[in-house]
Amino acid sequence: MSRIKPLMLSLVLGACAFNAHAQDDGQHWVSDKLPTYVRSGPTEGYRIVGTLESGDPVTLLERQGDYSHVRGDDGDAVWIPSRYLQDSPSASSRLPELQTRVDELTSKLDGINEEWEQRVEDMTTKLNSRAERIEELESRNAELDSAYSDAQETTRELKARLDTQEQDLLMRYFTYGAAVAGAGLLVGLIVPHLPRRRKRRSGWF
Repeated sequence: MSRIKPLMLSLVLGACAFNAHAQDDGQHWVSDKLPTYVRSGPTEGYRIVGTLESGDPVTLLERQGDYSHVRGDDGDAVWIPSRYLQDSPSASSRLPELQTRVDELTSKLDGINEEWEQRVEDMTTKLNSRAERIEELESRNAELDSAYSDAQETTRELKARLDTQEQDLLMRYFTYGAAVAGAGLLVGLIVPHLPRRRKRRSGWF
């Protein structure tokens, strides 16, 4: 803020000087370079009749040569060198007002700066929170991808095992069928050759 104050002071001084220069209604001010004494006439030969302080407002009555006839706030008309008049308030007289203005603007800038710092801090907090959430979701997604891959591998293994079991079961059915068929054929071949039992003859005959 130490660099801002001189810049703001210069801007305010320039604005005030422009506004004062635009109003040429006879109102003038004693410059900062005015010697202490003023005279009763428009030359150095006239006697000194009083003093005017730097920054005092005066009303210009007339000009004569290098002198100006002015009237101060006390109503007295005196002569001073025209080079010591200016059409805007002197810097020394305006300094307290300008300092107050600078302090007000500085306070506003400080408030704006604090507000923006708070906003930036809030946004940073939100961004960090979202970044953590994104990182958490990415980690969870990676876990799900890994679990899905494991599930796919397990499914392939179970399918292969099921196919093997189906083939084994078919082979067993085929073997059992072949054994039954073979046994039936064997029985069919053996039975005709077995000796037949003779029937007993009854004693009645």
